[in-house]
Amino acid sequence: MSQPPMISCPLKQTNEIDWVYPLKAHIRQAYGDDPDRYTEECNTLNRLRQDMRGAGKDSAAGRDLLYRYYGQLELLDLRFPVDENHIKISFTWFDAFTHKPISQYSLAYEKASIIFNISAVLSCHAANQNRFEDAGLKTAYHSFQAAAGMFTYINENFLHAPSTDLSRDTVKTLITIMLAQGQEVFLQKQVADGKKVGLLAKLASQASYLYGQAVEGIQENVQRGVFDKLWVQVAQVKHHSSTSLAQYYQALADDDANAHGMAVARLQSAEVEGRDALRIAAAFPSSVSPISCLNSDTGACLADASKKHLANVQERLTALNKDNDFIYHQTIPAETTLSVIPKLPAAKAIPVSDLYQGQDIQRIIGPDIFQKLVPMSVTESASLYDEEKAKLVRAEAENVETANGEMAASLDYLKLPDSLNILKGGMDQETSVDERFRAWCEELAGHEPFGQAFDQLSADKSTINGFLDRCVKQLDMEESICEKMRSKYGVDWTQQPSSRLTSTLWSDIQSYRGAIEEASSSDAQLLNTARQYESDFDEMRSAGETDEADVLYQRAMQKAGASRSKSRNGVTSPASPQEGCLLDDDYGEGGLTVPDQIAKVEDLLKRLSLIKRDRMQVLRDLKEKAQGDDISNVLILNKKSIANHESRLFQVELEKYRPHQNRLLQGTHKQAALMKELTKAYGDLLQDKRVRSEQLRYESFTRQRNQVATKYQRVFQAFNGLVDGLVRAHSFYSEMKDTVEDLERNVESFVSNRRSEGAQLLGQIERDKANYSGGQADRERDRLRDLMERMSMDPSSSPTKTSTPRPTQASRPSQTQEPYSSKFQQPPSSNHPPRPSSNPNTAPPPQSVASLSRGYSQQPAAGGIQGERMGEAGGLPSVNDPYNPMAYPYQSALSAPPAGQGVYYHNHVQAPHHTYPQQAYPQHSQYPHQGYVPPPPPPGPPPSSQMNFGNPEISHPSGSGGYAYHQPPRGSATQHAQQDPWAGLNAWK
Repeated sequence: MSQPPMISCPLKQTNEIDWVYPLKAHIRQAYGDDPDRYTEECNTLNRLRQDMRGAGKDSAAGRDLLYRYYGQLELLDLRFPVDENHIKISFTWFDAFTHKPISQYSLAYEKASIIFNISAVLSCHAANQNRFEDAGLKTAYHSFQAAAGMFTYINENFLHAPSTDLSRDTVKTLITIMLAQGQEVFLQKQVADGKKVGLLAKLASQASYLYGQAVEGIQENVQRGVFDKLWVQVAQVKHHSSTSLAQYYQALADDDANAHGMAVARLQSAEVEGRDALRIAAAFPSSVSPISCLNSDTGACLADASKKHLANVQERLTALNKDNDFIYHQTIPAETTLSVIPKLPAAKAIPVSDLYQGQDIQRIIGPDIFQKLVPMSVTESASLYDEEKAKLVRAEAENVETANGEMAASLDYLKLPDSLNILKGGMDQETSVDERFRAWCEELAGHEPFGQAFDQLSADKSTINGFLDRCVKQLDMEESICEKMRSKYGVDWTQQPSSRLTSTLWSDIQSYRGAIEEASSSDAQLLNTARQYESDFDEMRSAGETDEADVLYQRAMQKAGASRSKSRNGVTSPASPQEGCLLDDDYGEGGLTVPDQIAKVEDLLKRLSLIKRDRMQVLRDLKEKAQGDDISNVLILNKKSIANHESRLFQVELEKYRPHQNRLLQGTHKQAALMKELTKAYGDLLQDKRVRSEQLRYESFTRQRNQVATKYQRVFQAFNGLVDGLVRAHSFYSEMKDTVEDLERNVESFVSNRRSEGAQLLGQIERDKANYSGGQADRERDRLRDLMERMSMDPSSSPTKTSTPRPTQASRPSQTQEPYSSKFQQPPSSNHPPRPSSNPNTAPPPQSVASLSRGYSQQPAAGGIQGERMGEAGGLPSVNDPYNPMAYPYQSALSAPPAGQGVYYHNHVQAPHHTYPQQAYPQHSQYPHQGYVPPPPPPGPPPSSQMNFGNPEISHPSGSGGYAYHQPPRGSATQHAQQDPWAGLNAWK
């Protein structure tokens, strides 16, 4: 027996395309990533399209291939803009009915074509099912509805279809055909199950209505050359058959309702519709075109089904007519007066999301091929969601912390659970040594007294002060020597004053002394602290070393007033053996006993502890769940639907944390109720007269215990403060000692350098003096000899010019010419040019000459030296002696005049234009002034013609007032050195 044929939709065909190159180019340009990393993903997408092209019509595998490719296209569309302006790929598809090729660059066209093929595959799969079996009926029913759902998705989401098969009218007709066939399959299932005829009539009425709409849509598309005309015949046959079935089953229902005349009229109408269906089915051609997707036996199957149904209708009509004629005699109404049979829709379009009916759609689509590429917009949305999660977690954490704090504060106010110990005989436990006190004693055990440490500090401080004192002494000594040498040698002592060079050293010394003074103040404070707690340190150290911390603690408690034998009011302590525990007392009062009340309080405490523990566990679970919550995939999948509506999606996603929030809130409410109950129960317990006095004693004992703990905590803190302070002090003095040692080395280096510099300067001054004194002595001797010869009265003894050796240029002292000063500038005379130095080798360097010129004013021109020189020439004349110009010899110049002063020669006699300070030579203030010319000799024999006072070859001394410089005797230098207290500076050389 063959089953009625079904209409199925043909598939669209497509050409091959390449996804790899365009996608890689976009990855490089838009994402800035290496496209070679995504070669495998691009190839996978290419393979999916190739597999989709070969998907079979009648197979679930073909449906899954199409749906997998479509799912990846949806994910691809969230990352890659495939269109004419961005990723340009030409998609070519052939019309399913006209076979006309249509090409577009839109990814929407590709997706619409894929969905069309999915619908077509579903329709083919449903049409080829064996509907004589339950499984076949169910599969066909679901597939027809799914196909209708896919076609509906095309009409709702893809507008302006480029091809005929995707147009709204065509797709709408296909939806009606699929729903009508699904209604027909459902009716067949209900008939096979033997359902009530009234229900079957309604189902058939709905099928007739749907086939009627399908006939209209198919006829329109046939006229436009879209559908095959055979589809019209199939739809007409099914329309008439469904109408006949509806009237048939409604007639049976009317007959059961004793409406026999109405039943006969409906059977007559069913016979008419059945004859029309058989007529159209008989006219169906024996051969069909391939584009109709019908089998060659379609006409025969339709005819057989129509004949069978018509036979059933006629048989039933004959029986009812006979019964009505002989039994019921009801009037048979006209066909036009028959009521419309109600419709019962049983087939509806299944949405795309419900296509697989609970199957793992992720397994069919597969993982996101390009899941490593996350769009920036999705990343930003995920960050916003993370902030919302963080707010939720922080709010719940704050609530938990608040609840825990309230519980802790309430229990602390009630002194629970510690205060229960006294009620259970726990005073003995409370009098045991505090573990913190034991740890403090063990910490002090083995620690040496602080006296040695303070002694070491004093020694270090003394050492540092000694370094500083030595530095001060060296700097003072160096500065004193420098200034005394400057006082002795005047401007010749060109060494820079020490005060300008030692300012940094003096500043360092002063700052180090200030630091030492501040450290001494800190040391004094540490010492006071050590003396204040010295006895307590010794007690705790001894207790820690002998393991007698409990003894010291009990002694401290006794000092604080916690007597074990008697309390303040003279009542025996609860720990005394004379008095039993309150748990053993029962005064016969009504209500709960003390043990029962204590047990109730303990039970409430346990329940509160469990609530707190459960609350912390729920909070940990909430944090772990929030940490692993990533909705990036959800955001990608809903990227287009949630544009500007992220907050709604966030609220939906955050609902997953609602159970945790509810548990935390319930725990908070439960805690509040238990705390009220605990406060009441504990208050009743404390108001019991059997425990009130004991509670007062316990509170007094607790205060004393806290007093002892506070005292020794303060002692321990003082000990730690001393240890830390001494460590810092030792470190400070150690660093300061190194710093001061470096300072002393710097001072020694500075003083050594200054001594070396002074020694060199002193040696230079002495060498200049020696060189100048030797040349001056030779010239003075020659000058005296010439004078004596010229003034000799014996002509025979007058030497000639050739016999008298004259001083050469080399024997004369070198004169350094300096530029004229604007203050003393005079026009030079052409008759008296300045005499240049003829021996540059003997000329001292400029700085030495300047030193000598500056030091000249400081040379001691003692009269004794001049007297000795005059004594060699015959002695000084007395006041009564006649005038003798030899008695007033001139002192030759030591050097050139200072800078800015001119040098002139008048009558070939050097006449300086600068007068040196008179205070430097107070004993020679009576000598002639500058440029003085001696008067002529007294009357006597005429001088020799060879005497020439104006001889330019004779060097006349010049100086301050013509003061002659005489070389002291050999013994005078030694005598002067013995009288000079700074003569030892020669050792610097």
